[in-house]
Amino acid sequence: MECEICGKPVPEHNPIRAKIEGSVMIVCKECSKLGKIQKAPPKPKFVQQKNKQRKNNSTTKKRNYSRNDEPSEELVEDFDIKIRRARESKDWSREDLGKKINERVSVISRIETGKMTPDIKLTKKLEKALNIKLLEEVNNVDLNQFVNSSSGERTLGNIMKIKRK
Repeated sequence: MECEICGKPVPEHNPIRAKIEGSVMIVCKECSKLGKIQKAPPKPKFVQQKNKQRKNNSTTKKRNYSRNDEPSEELVEDFDIKIRRARESKDWSREDLGKKINERVSVISRIETGKMTPDIKLTKKLEKALNIKLLEEVNNVDLNQFVNSSSGERTLGNIMKIKRK
């Protein structure tokens, strides 16, 4: 087992779990200083038995995730400003825009103030009504270029620069 940040070996019998930036990861002793060490919750016996029954059940379907499941479009960073400017350039009030795309005025207000991020469906409605571009193509990064040469595995440490305190 290897540290998910730097790739150093971690003892399998006693792995260190640390919460770093909101994610719980298995890390080495040195990288555990970057976050808060977590205790592994004990599994009740009845849960383990249910899991064994599920694994033996032939009707259980596993979902394989692929790169096609990843979003290919992303909302632009300054979407709130773009939406407000486009609405104002058409001399529409928030009420007018809400009627055109069948949304409440409160939703339009929260989007324009940046307090809410619209989902893809709403973003496409806004693009069509305001005749603006809010979605941009995401460039896929080839993560194979970040493989750890010593172990042959990919770690966060290969991809990111770690900021030391």
